[in-house]
Amino acid sequence: MKNRKFEIYYNALVIPGMIFIILFSLVPMGGAVIAFKKFVPAKGIFGSDWVGFKHFERMFVTTEVRNVLFNTVYLAVIKIVLNLITPIFFAILLNEIKNLVYKRILQTVVYLPHFLSWVILGIMFTNIFSYNGMFNKLLGIIGVEPQMHMISNTSFRKILIFTDVWKSFGYGAVVYIAAITNIDPNIYEAAEIDGANRWHKMIHVTLPGIKGTIILMATLSLGSILNAGFEQVFAMYSPLVYESSDIIDTYVYRMGLTKMQYSFSTAVGLFKSAVSFILILISYLLANKFAGYSIF
Repeated sequence: MKNRKFEIYYNALVIPGMIFIILFSLVPMGGAVIAFKKFVPAKGIFGSDWVGFKHFERMFVTTEVRNVLFNTVYLAVIKIVLNLITPIFFAILLNEIKNLVYKRILQTVVYLPHFLSWVILGIMFTNIFSYNGMFNKLLGIIGVEPQMHMISNTSFRKILIFTDVWKSFGYGAVVYIAAITNIDPNIYEAAEIDGANRWHKMIHVTLPGIKGTIILMATLSLGSILNAGFEQVFAMYSPLVYESSDIIDTYVYRMGLTKMQYSFSTAVGLFKSAVSFILILISYLLANKFAGYSIF
């Protein structure tokens, strides 16, 4: 009670953020009622007719939606796995570099792409993987014929996965680098006395030392299974690769804003949000159970 008058200043700092969340996150959730109506903009939300679960029934029987759901889960799962393994591998290798200047330069270089917008990177990678782009020219040196990678359903998925990992692994490695620095140096010294080389220390000291962080990051990533990266896909894809790269977010955008099927697109988005909410709850329960991480 004595310190409450001091805490009021800290609570006041939270007020602008809470107002932002209420106005732009909570209030718009009232529009989800459109998913249960035949929304007509001229009639408004309250004047439109109720149709119940009609749009959800259409969603589950439409082949296009099933393909979009598969693309979303497929891309998201592979991205999650690679964005978990690659930062761990890089952090361990970076930890083995003894030259501090080179180590910091390398860490900064791989860290910077995280701050680049997908609008910029989308244009860059579209030019690199185009028919006359740098990638085809490099393959031409070894006798490989140029291909239209950006409109190939087989190649485009690989490009999405590769570019996402390239952009994110440097930022993700920061967490594991911090975890490695918290390992007691005496353990490494004891391993050296027992005759362990660098490889043995990486396997038997470093990896067990960051096991808790790995489990935590893996369980928390479960809530992102239905988030395959709207900005990336939207900036790079085209109608020719909808079959392999159209995800829930881009599908909702296209159906709602381009084709003006507001109610149906809202139903698809609401379904995704509900499933994501359940997955997030499960991920936090698993993180609390296996890694001791809790937000409550």
